[in-house]
Amino acid sequence: MKFGIIVFPGTWSERDCYYSLHDVLGQEVDYLWHKESHFATDYDCIVLPGGFSYGDYLRVGAIARFSPVMKAVENFAHDGGLVIGICNGFQVLCEAGLLPGVLLPSNHLQYRCQWVDLRVENNSLPFTLKCHARQLLKIPISHYEGNYYIDEAGLEELESQRQVVFRYAMPSGDITIEANPNGSLHNIAGIVNNHGNVLGMMPHPERACEGLLGSSDGNFIWESIIEHI
Repeated sequence: MKFGIIVFPGTWSERDCYYSLHDVLGQEVDYLWHKESHFATDYDCIVLPGGFSYGDYLRVGAIARFSPVMKAVENFAHDGGLVIGICNGFQVLCEAGLLPGVLLPSNHLQYRCQWVDLRVENNSLPFTLKCHARQLLKIPISHYEGNYYIDEAGLEELESQRQVVFRYAMPSGDITIEANPNGSLHNIAGIVNNHGNVLGMMPHPERACEGLLGSSDGNFIWESIIEHI
């Protein structure tokens, strides 16, 4: 299958995503520059990687949302294509309206880069079908604005429609305040849109693609996408 990785000014995780997809998993991968207003229709999945698009000026993802390539991403998603936004990519997808909610500064006002445990809340999606229900994935975070927020009605809808994909958890699998690294509502670490084809997550699966890195659990997500396609 074929992945396209969007590159904005300030993106820094595109090479990590390329390495995990191409070098580790043997997939075809292209970089897509932010000024491209359209891209080829033969992509199976579009990746918005982590970084600081446009220096995070104004608000995280606020400028990237207006890049020409985002219109192509929106069309791709609306046609049912798979899209995954990681960290800053998650923030951009929220700003673009492809995912509900917003990412606020973490409640401790610190930039944190650390390993976290994620509990899989919905394993019936293209992004999680290789996982079992309530499986724990060891994947690192690296962010300052990772505090997911949505209004009460929106939160209720996310929960009732099973759009919460990952939650920060303890190694035991329990969902606790102590397991939450940023203050995110309901320990939310990743969500999908109501069609299930657009995923946003704060942790970095591309940084957990080999045992040498400390975990290869991120491959559960990439391999789920590959198997689904």
